[in-house]
Amino acid sequence: MDIIILFILLILLAAVVFLITRKKDGNSELESNIEEERHKNSDLEQKLAAKEVEINTLQRDIDIANTKLDEFGQIKTEKIQIAERLQNIDRERNQLKTKITSLEAKEESRNNELKKSLEKSVSLQESLEKEKERLNDERVKEKEIHYEKMKKKWAEHEKDIEFHIKMICKNHVLKYISQEQFPYPRNKPDNTVLISDQYIIFDAKSPSNDDLDNFPSYIKNQTDNLKKYAKHKDVKKDLFLVIPSNTLKVIKQLTYNMGDYNVYIISKEAIEPIIISLKKIQDFEIVEKLSPEERDDICRIIGKFAHTTKRRIQIDQYFADEFLDTLKKAGSQLPKEILKSVIEFEGAEKLNPPMEKRNKQILTKDLIEKSTQIKKEIQIRDIPEIQANIEFVEEENSD
Repeated sequence: MDIIILFILLILLAAVVFLITRKKDGNSELESNIEEERHKNSDLEQKLAAKEVEINTLQRDIDIANTKLDEFGQIKTEKIQIAERLQNIDRERNQLKTKITSLEAKEESRNNELKKSLEKSVSLQESLEKEKERLNDERVKEKEIHYEKMKKKWAEHEKDIEFHIKMICKNHVLKYISQEQFPYPRNKPDNTVLISDQYIIFDAKSPSNDDLDNFPSYIKNQTDNLKKYAKHKDVKKDLFLVIPSNTLKVIKQLTYNMGDYNVYIISKEAIEPIIISLKKIQDFEIVEKLSPEERDDICRIIGKFAHTTKRRIQIDQYFADEFLDTLKKAGSQLPKEILKSVIEFEGAEKLNPPMEKRNKQILTKDLIEKSTQIKKEIQIRDIPEIQANIEFVEEENSD
């Protein structure tokens, strides 16, 4: 703006110089020129005023432009800052996007695993339900089979007790009284054993069905019905009701005192001990009737059995010690290769002694025949008889 004003002043100065120079040429011309110059000055002043207005407008525009430029610089700075923040936000967005993608992948994997686990759980639940149903069916079936067996066992209870008592009487040389042999015609017990000239009654009772709730009442009523046997003089006043072993748990009272007689509720397993106890009482009564000579003979035989048994145990113990000592020496003194072969042969050997069978007596006659047979084989094979020189240390208080 200062440059423009200076330029205008220079123009004015040039014009004045020009006018002064022309003045020298003539006043008239000067005056005309002055008038002309006035017009020009007037025009120039108007132009100068217009220029000043224009200059002021331009200056104002420049100021506005500078202000806008400053604002633009601030906007540019803000833009740069916003661009940087945008880059950071974009970077964070990408990171979050990557993280979200990873989380979604993990979530999908977890959902798949959860789905598989759920399917397995459902499958396992179904398997468990099926297994539960199968077990329940098996339990129900086993229970039905158990009840069927119980019913069958209860149905065969009387025959089973009869056979069992007959075998006990046979083993202990007692007389079994069947229903046909019972001396009183109207009242016939299931099983009777004659001991010391008294009839021992064993009446077998069993439930009619698998409902055991009424069985105790039934047994209690049966104790009254035994009066028909107890009224006879030669019937022992201790009577026995034999029930299945698996029904004992529902019977709360096992003995009944009926005044003139007693009733005992027992199972099959208790029959033999009771009969043996009653037989011992009979044996004691028989012993009292023996003469002194008969008692001595019995005591002599029992004493011989006791001495022979103890002697055999003593000899077996001696040989057991000798065998153990020999085995120890074999383990420590034999060469390793021979000992190894011995152990292999030992593992291949097997002894099969005669088996003992229930209800089969070991007869003395069979033992004597076997001993005679062995002696004959020894003679046939010319096996020399072994003279055993064994000395036993007698105890001071020998039996």
